[in-house]
Amino acid sequence: MQIDSSTVVVITGASGGVGRATARLFAERGARLVLLARGRAGLASAQREVEERGGRALAIPTDVSRFEQVEAAAAAAEAEFGAIDVWINNAMVSMYSPFAEMSPEEFGHIVNVTFLGSVYGARCALDRMQRRNRGLILQVGSALAFRSIPLQSAYCASKHALEGFTESLRCELIHQRSRVRVCCVNLPALNTTQFTWTKNKLSRKARPTGTIYQPEVAADAILFAAESERRELMVGHTTVEATLGEKLFPGLLDRHLAKAAWEGALLPEPADPNRADNFWSPIEHDFGAHGEFAGMARGFSVQLWATKHRRRLAGAALMAAAIALRSALP
Repeated sequence: MQIDSSTVVVITGASGGVGRATARLFAERGARLVLLARGRAGLASAQREVEERGGRALAIPTDVSRFEQVEAAAAAAEAEFGAIDVWINNAMVSMYSPFAEMSPEEFGHIVNVTFLGSVYGARCALDRMQRRNRGLILQVGSALAFRSIPLQSAYCASKHALEGFTESLRCELIHQRSRVRVCCVNLPALNTTQFTWTKNKLSRKARPTGTIYQPEVAADAILFAAESERRELMVGHTTVEATLGEKLFPGLLDRHLAKAAWEGALLPEPADPNRADNFWSPIEHDFGAHGEFAGMARGFSVQLWATKHRRRLAGAALMAAAIALRSALP
């Protein structure tokens, strides 16, 4: 699929972070974008940025944990722009807290937004795409779908569930010989607004764990996944390492992450107990796409570049091997 001025794209969680960066990138292709999020201030700014970059945008305040709101947004999107070509499920909420200190309502809310919000988006998109037998549902997943870490149990559970749901849906579509595609883009730690507005029950400030990338790296991966035929895309070497590590030595990772991912998720500075968060309701302020870790974040991923160009690299490797073999022969 080529993303251009004829493409209609729905992005959930579009008011900040990865969703905001993705909207900007798709807008540069001239796409018609439907931006969904709870926060009106961030949505208004996202819409303005899309239009400044040559795209067209419809901003719809939407709580993705409410199916009726997602369905209404899908109907409004088609009424404004026509058939939806790409639906990107990106919205999430989380919390930094040991599981024992979370209430059942808090745990359930994270699952409702981060997992069920993507299920509802997939359902609304699929109902429309199946009529035309084409389209792409793109799930924004995480390295934490394959290897969980402490202090984010509900978020990790949601991303694990999303991976399982997506695999099941993909198999069903293959069985039905549907031309509707499903793709999952699994992301590493990112310098996004997540660390500005996520609820924190800990005594110290939270930070991304491991190598940090800018949200534009994620946006680049999402655009590539939309235009290619990949079923799944891993972004960043840490995502690949987490996936392989879980398969090879999960017990060692348990013990390593029990300390490294607990302390590694915290800064030395004390947390502000009065800091506003977006857990139950949005903060009506525009935070943009970036968080507070620009000095630590990478703007380029060698691993992503390699996976985008894997055919050329494989061809070059085969050619080099053939030349080496030929030169070694008597």
